[in-house]
Amino acid sequence: MSFEIYPVDTVYFISYARLSQSIPAGKLLDVVGVGLIINYHTGEIVDTSCTLITEEAKRFLKSVIVGFNLHHEPIEHLIKRITDRYHGMSQKAICVAVQGAYDRYIQWKTK
Repeated sequence: MSFEIYPVDTVYFISYARLSQSIPAGKLLDVVGVGLIINYHTGEIVDTSCTLITEEAKRFLKSVIVGFNLHHEPIEHLIKRITDRYHGMSQKAICVAVQGAYDRYIQWKTK
């Protein structure tokens, strides 16, 4: 079994958003979860996870999200990047979940 070992200066935040029941994924899953692994010193998203059904969608979203720096750019830029490039029916729920994970990170960082 192979798994990634993340440095001690990384944190993981996940958030969920409800999927529309009118889309195929919504018939199988009630929610989509998006997790962000963030280097809290630099603000860079070093990895991500998503509960989407297809592996292609998961890999594609990872390629869009990983490398984004939350300390240097506003979260709206990442949301726009997602909406510009990912056109799956779960796009809105993914953006809501990304925003939620970011909000939890900011709340943690300010404590």
